[in-house]
Amino acid sequence: MPRTRIKICGITDRDGLLAAADAGADAVGFVFHRGSRRFIEPESAFTLGGLLPPFVSSVGLFIDATLEEFSDIEERCPTTLSQLHGRESVEIARQCGPGVIKAVRFDERTIAEELLLWQGVDEVDAILVDGSSGGEGVAFDWSALVEPALSIDKPLIIAGGLTPGNVGQAIGLLRPFGVDVSSGVESSPGEKDAGLMEAFCRAVREADARNAG
Repeated sequence: MPRTRIKICGITDRDGLLAAADAGADAVGFVFHRGSRRFIEPESAFTLGGLLPPFVSSVGLFIDATLEEFSDIEERCPTTLSQLHGRESVEIARQCGPGVIKAVRFDERTIAEELLLWQGVDEVDAILVDGSSGGEGVAFDWSALVEPALSIDKPLIIAGGLTPGNVGQAIGLLRPFGVDVSSGVESSPGEKDAGLMEAFCRAVREADARNAG
């Protein structure tokens, strides 16, 4: 079976970026929302992005940015993909695409409808399900997502409250395309911990090995 891709979000400095890549991350995320404790200026993110090794992607994270704000930041710091992590409309997502990861908040009452909505938007390359609509992500009932997720064929990414200790459970239940972690591999907000990142990536690989077996 395909391996689970790993994104480490909220990178703010050179040490965190290189440690994430060394640990085995497939992508790193730069938060372009000023309200976040992990905000990074686009120019600083652009400099860090130039240090990424081959085959490690960059993702710019936006929360309810206007098209003008999005375009301005994309000019200052082009990224491989763009993650829309707020309550953006379908029209905004289309205008920001292609290459969009659309994040949706998990709510058992509405998640099936949300997944089908974004499944139909060509510019959305993947759907990320989080335990919150913005800010700090929290873990949710992964088992409640199993059935709704069967209705889509776009890549599914799981986020919110993931740690080295629980990511294997999420992968075992959902077999997602990818997982996205931020606070779960930090020693403090914005301070990535090299040991935790290595442990997280190792836990993902171990979960994949169990699933393959």
